[in-house]
Amino acid sequence: MSHSTITKSAFFAAPPETVWAYLTEADKLGEWYHPARLDLEADQNYELYNAENGEKWIWGSVLEWNPPKKLVYTFIIPPLAAISSTVTWTLVEVNGGTKLSLTHEGIEKLGDEALGLLMALDDGWDEHIASLRKAMKS
Repeated sequence: MSHSTITKSAFFAAPPETVWAYLTEADKLGEWYHPARLDLEADQNYELYNAENGEKWIWGSVLEWNPPKKLVYTFIIPPLAAISSTVTWTLVEVNGGTKLSLTHEGIEKLGDEALGLLMALDDGWDEHIASLRKAMKS
């Protein structure tokens, strides 16, 4: 793991199957992250959209699919269409709930411009995980 890897962990009062649904089902993704027109699936491409203007916002391919334990996909955004990073979600059942861990790596490919993107993504993941907590409570 490089020094340019973002890592996050959060705990949820829900079983891994419920958290998994929020990571992969189109209707649930739009509640906390970005809307999708289709569910994420094993070995498939995916697209997420900007909720404000409907433009394609994030896209990539599902690389690893192990429900409800691990999801890995490439992560591409418009300003960096030539750079593909990787997001890994790991779900572990703990004390009647779930520990959700995120690893986002590959951003160092930007070289000197990586720090600005790392800071933006780091803030963004914090906001999205907080939104996931709220979505799962409603």
